[in-house]
Amino acid sequence: MSPLEIAAAVFSALSVLFTVRRSLWLWPTGLIGTALYFVVFLQARLYGSAGLQVFFLVIQLYGWWWWARGKAGEEPPIARLPRRAVLLTALAAVAAAGIAAWGLTAFTDARAAPADMLITTLSIAAQWLLSRKILENWLFWIAVDVLAIGVYASQGLALTAGLYGLFLAMACWGLWEWRRSLRAGATA
Repeated sequence: MSPLEIAAAVFSALSVLFTVRRSLWLWPTGLIGTALYFVVFLQARLYGSAGLQVFFLVIQLYGWWWWARGKAGEEPPIARLPRRAVLLTALAAVAAAGIAAWGLTAFTDARAAPADMLITTLSIAAQWLLSRKILENWLFWIAVDVLAIGVYASQGLALTAGLYGLFLAMACWGLWEWRRSLRAGATA
């Protein structure tokens, strides 16, 4: 565990905590954690995860704007996706992961390319859904967290694997919390 990995883990954990609570603080803490994890993953030769951090930097800026301004200058409510859209999104992520993993395996010294790319593509889907404040983002994060625990532990990133264990618990909590909030809003 390096001091860089520790700092990345702390800021990332704070960001997820703020996400569960639907606080705008999720965005600045997420940006810091993302920038730090870019370096951590690059050093670990997990190029899919490193590249994902670049995407996260951009999409988090968009998410910050969307959550702060939303439609017509108002904070957007939690929304839902139809099940078919959730399934198609998941299938697209799996297909993209397969193609990207083939490229990484063929042209780089990447480690754990198939699993790393699945973490990457599912995270892209999850982050987009989160940026749009769609409840099903939590389902994608749960899948990412389960996969990431094994991949990061196998690559010697014990703290990061542990962090993803915490993320898994927080994602389950977030799903519960957001569903509760959505139900409360529907009855109000």
